[in-house]
Amino acid sequence: MRRDSFAAYHPIVNFGYFVVVLAFSMIFMHPVFQGIALISAVTYSIVLNGIKAIRFNVLYMLPMLIILAAANPLFNHAGVTILFYMKDGNPVTLESILYGIASSCMLITVMVWFSCYNKVMTSDKFIYLFGRIIPALSLIFSMVLRFVPRFKQQIRVISVAQRSIGRDVTQGNVVHRARHGIRILSIMTTWAMENAIETADSMKARGYGLPGRTSFSLYRLDRRDQTMLITLAILIAAVLIGASAGENTIRYFPSIHMKDQSWLSAVVYTAYGLLCMLPAIISLVEELKWKFIISKT
Repeated sequence: MRRDSFAAYHPIVNFGYFVVVLAFSMIFMHPVFQGIALISAVTYSIVLNGIKAIRFNVLYMLPMLIILAAANPLFNHAGVTILFYMKDGNPVTLESILYGIASSCMLITVMVWFSCYNKVMTSDKFIYLFGRIIPALSLIFSMVLRFVPRFKQQIRVISVAQRSIGRDVTQGNVVHRARHGIRILSIMTTWAMENAIETADSMKARGYGLPGRTSFSLYRLDRRDQTMLITLAILIAAVLIGASAGENTIRYFPSIHMKDQSWLSAVVYTAYGLLCMLPAIISLVEELKWKFIISKT
């Protein structure tokens, strides 16, 4: 993972931020809000993962967005603005096309935000936040989040070991490859079960979840974190005020209708843009500061 300044904030800041942006991304269907959220999520994923994020977004997210947006008018024929009729006689409406684009953007935005969440909110942060409230569930959830990358790393190790003795899925005929694949899968299943048992026994031996148990933590809510929480609260309040005034609402069916633009719209759009772009802005500012300090030395 690349160096990210926002990930260095307190877990409460990180978790609260992602809860808010994920909720807003799923609730707000206004095109301006969706565009801001999608661009911000993609930008932050690039800040976190660099070229890998660009490749992932272009090869997977973009085709998925196009397919989902194109599929909706084939099944949803609601709307009053008919563009043309398909061969089966069903109409293709402007409203269904725009709603398909909005729905696909919402789905892709949430997926990209979750990829950023998995990079920033590590298992130790999650246990720190919820270890005392829901110790068993927080442990299971953190193990699940950590299991996928560990599973991928371990399967590569096992595949290399099996390849050295001629038992990889790329060696032999079709029957032999199937047997080799089943053997690797069996080894991985055994490893996963043993790892889960060892982790559970280790946590039990350390008294995890027992009343009165204390744990060491490096996280401290300092002045920087408090300033960030205040900033988030101000931006969230501005967005919610705009939501109460209807600035984030849009009607797609039977016809498209949304509130006329005003000075309040500009304020709300700006607040939402700053909220969504905040991690990328923080990382950019810290990177510029770091380069400035190095240039002075």
